[in-house]
Amino acid sequence: MSSLCCLPFSQGKHYLKTDWARVAQPGQTGYYQIFTIEEHQTLSEFNMAEEKLEIIPLGGVGHFGMNMMALRYGGETIIIDAGMGFPEEDLPGVDIVIPDLSFIDEYCDEISAIILTHGHEDHIGAVPFLLREIDVPVYGTHLTLAFVENKLEEHGLLAITELHAVEPRDRVKLGHFEVEWIHVSHSLTSCTAVAITTPVGVVIHSGDFKVDDTPVVGPSIDLERLTEYGDRGVLALLADSTNAERPGRTMSERAVIPAFEDIFERATGRIIVSCFTSSVHRIQIVLDLAQEFDRYVALMGRSMLRNVETADSLRQLDVPDGIFVGTSEARQIADDRLVLLVSGCQGEPRSAMARMATDQHKNLSVGEGDLVVLSARNIPGNERAISRLISHCYKRGAQVVDSSIARIHCSGHGSQEDLRILIEAVRPRFLVPIHGEHRQLYRHKEWALTLGIVEPSNIIIIENGDVLELGGKTAEVTAKEFVGRTLIDGAYGEVEDMVVRDRKHLSYDGIVVPIVAINSTSGELESEPEIITRGFIHEEDSADMIGELKQIIEETIRTASHEERIDWAVIKEKIRVALKRFIQKSTGRRPMIIPVVVEV
Repeated sequence: MSSLCCLPFSQGKHYLKTDWARVAQPGQTGYYQIFTIEEHQTLSEFNMAEEKLEIIPLGGVGHFGMNMMALRYGGETIIIDAGMGFPEEDLPGVDIVIPDLSFIDEYCDEISAIILTHGHEDHIGAVPFLLREIDVPVYGTHLTLAFVENKLEEHGLLAITELHAVEPRDRVKLGHFEVEWIHVSHSLTSCTAVAITTPVGVVIHSGDFKVDDTPVVGPSIDLERLTEYGDRGVLALLADSTNAERPGRTMSERAVIPAFEDIFERATGRIIVSCFTSSVHRIQIVLDLAQEFDRYVALMGRSMLRNVETADSLRQLDVPDGIFVGTSEARQIADDRLVLLVSGCQGEPRSAMARMATDQHKNLSVGEGDLVVLSARNIPGNERAISRLISHCYKRGAQVVDSSIARIHCSGHGSQEDLRILIEAVRPRFLVPIHGEHRQLYRHKEWALTLGIVEPSNIIIIENGDVLELGGKTAEVTAKEFVGRTLIDGAYGEVEDMVVRDRKHLSYDGIVVPIVAINSTSGELESEPEIITRGFIHEEDSADMIGELKQIIEETIRTASHEERIDWAVIKEKIRVALKRFIQKSTGRRPMIIPVVVEV
């Protein structure tokens, strides 16, 4: 049974599928909303059902890294993950890239919590920067928060940040949202998907996942709980697309063990293994084989040491007694009894691996007879750095094994059959591919279409900044938020695009510094101009060019008015423009020109 109700129209409310009529009542006229309230449904429940859930990716869609997602409903917002990305080669001096936080500034009063899926840098690396903008609690598994704590301590935020550790299947109520963490398999342990129950339905965010039936550490993915949500009904699934182009299943973490066993069997000298420092499964395999082959293990690099200690303290690693040795002690151990676990598998210039390969490490270096194992995927953009690292190792007499030679790495992301298993378990009304470049997102959609589980029109591709509105049965992109990136220089903090542009400018075309001494009264030149260049031309080899530049400066000052000559800002700009025109016309290059005027 239902009844008909009328309410005056409110400009600030969101109403759906309603009719409008002019209603005449004693002493009152205007537009009224006509709607139907079902039996047992209160007016407040009706209004809540008419609200829509907004899903807004702030990073991680259309590119790798910087994963960050906002869910907004009824004036309340939660943030899922806050990750960093690695800079491309055209960003000189930039150490990391994080999502632009303009959205956070605009909606800071609405945000109630940060929800973390797991502890990889592309999901937690921006947390300290985010917490400088908003003071909200952070939720994640114990291992995830342990990694976050290390970052917060470096940034001086640990003492003032509210951290809440959760276990898989724990549930937390956050205003309109109820969040449950569900264990999934990945290359790191203690990884989760999150199920967010909202007034319009359940949204499941997969995090990074694969279906690993035989993980080295910890349980497999909790398909039982995901299936239970599917049985109850899931409004939307936001699913990892990283490996959506790959057919079949992603290998188990145990698949790399045979190749590692072969390496340990044939190695006659030191074994140097470089992997992601958060790869707990891989580290456990190395520790187990080191024990089996009677070798000691030394940890190299601050992040490797810190992350292994963290994982060990939380019992995510089973560390054999007496297996670890310090770097000074490692120098005294025979090469055939030593394994080095080293950070820097991406060839980062300041990493322990890069410094060892170039004889710059204070304790140990790569040498003759070493077997170097690079057990990680190449992050896009790092190929050249990794290639240089391999070349340095070969030049020092070492052998190098990477994934092109042996199966020493497997992905932590689900391939097409993993995606099928997830989608079959969840059976969402809407599927939204996330985490990947555009081609992965579209391949994800193409693959999902062949499964016939989700209606074709309900598989939705979105971009960073899109506001995807979800109702109980509807989904559409209705707006666009500004999103971008923030560049972080480790030495100076946030750097503006203009600074990076100047760095690129200097690296490509160099700098020209004309120095002139001008009489502050007469405005006349007191001496011949000087020209200093760096990265443009060499003064000794280009006397003719330098002579022409000096002539242009003298002519510019001579033809300027007295008022212009004694105004340092004006005369510097005139010199800069004159030199810029000449250099560009003569050489086609655009060096940075910084005139210096000395007052005499």
